[in-house]
Amino acid sequence: MLKISVLVSGGGTNLQALINAQNSGILSSGKIIQVISNNRNAYALERAKLAHIPAEFAETEDDILTLLAKAEPDIVVLAGFMHILSRHFLDNCRAKIINVHPSLVPSFCGKGFYGLKVHEAVLRAGVKVTGATVHLVNEIPDGGEIIAQKSVDVLPNDTPETLQRRVMERAEWVILPRAVEDLCRKLSPRIFPAPIKYPGRGIITGLTPSGQKMLAYFIMGRSPSSKARIFERSGDDLIIKLTNNDKNFDSSLILYAPLRVIGKNIIVTNGDQTDTIYDALKDGGTFEDALRTREYEPDAPHYTPRISAIITETGHKQSILKRAGRYFYEYDFVPGKGRLIHTYDHDVMRDDVLPSFMGEPREVNISDDIDTFADNLWEELGESYRVALYVRYYDGEKYHDRLFNTQCVN
Repeated sequence: MLKISVLVSGGGTNLQALINAQNSGILSSGKIIQVISNNRNAYALERAKLAHIPAEFAETEDDILTLLAKAEPDIVVLAGFMHILSRHFLDNCRAKIINVHPSLVPSFCGKGFYGLKVHEAVLRAGVKVTGATVHLVNEIPDGGEIIAQKSVDVLPNDTPETLQRRVMERAEWVILPRAVEDLCRKLSPRIFPAPIKYPGRGIITGLTPSGQKMLAYFIMGRSPSSKARIFERSGDDLIIKLTNNDKNFDSSLILYAPLRVIGKNIIVTNGDQTDTIYDALKDGGTFEDALRTREYEPDAPHYTPRISAIITETGHKQSILKRAGRYFYEYDFVPGKGRLIHTYDHDVMRDDVLPSFMGEPREVNISDDIDTFADNLWEELGESYRVALYVRYYDGEKYHDRLFNTQCVN
């Protein structure tokens, strides 16, 4: 999830629109972590405090830059910020900066067009349509790339005040949260190399930039029975449980221990081959030898592959067992890199028979922030089919983890 800072000067109605969007879920790929005003009496600061968002006054651009540097936002939103940013500021702010302007840029914009002055100019010109624009910020006032626009009719009896209110309600408060959400999604580091609607079950193993070993395991489902599952911690292991009492189906392929720890090794799989690998290692065998005794799942017509991984002290291995054969992959740890393997490769809505994962496990980027990584992966899985996700980062002695379940845990 990306971090958002908001710069304000006045009442903060656009800030409130962002807060409301965050509370309602419209803004879900980013979070407002800071509000800064160049006006110590701005009511926007009070709005931020009521929403439990850190809020501060900053008198100069350099003061603002100092506060931004501490918070390290990914996006800065100018929401009624009555100051034209200097080249110095733009060169020293690392975040993307966007602005909402109360007209249809390139009309009624640029230096001198702000607040009621914009709406006064619109009425003087006699135009029938105005609106609002969200754009990237560059050195030219209101001259950056346009991200979103929405038009609003100008009515015969409008005053600058009534027009301003209508533009805010029908345009600014609508497009600003959506534009921020779209930009967050665009800037969020993708975990899947390309969008895929139904990857099935998946494993990621690798190393964070700071040297923590990591793993992730997710499951998805289409039928009510496969969706009625949750992940649950069991000591250092992970198990799957049902959330309903339906006994009239075969649960052998959907209930298993996805993660087991043996010594310094962590095993992750999409089926009961977790136990096969565990027992083999316990008896002095190997990851590969254990999987050579197993094959793909007997769920015709899909014949779902069995995917497995093991993290050792020195590296990580992955495997996929398909009708086409058994495949094994071994990797050294590379800081900031992992490998992703999943069961299916295409759009579930298009394919009656789900094609198996093809090729070598795909390289993915791993961040040091477990919350950002886990949130992004959960978001990419999508609401329609995701069931559960587990992510663990560890240094060999202790670990921290994140667990997501779509179903409620009783």
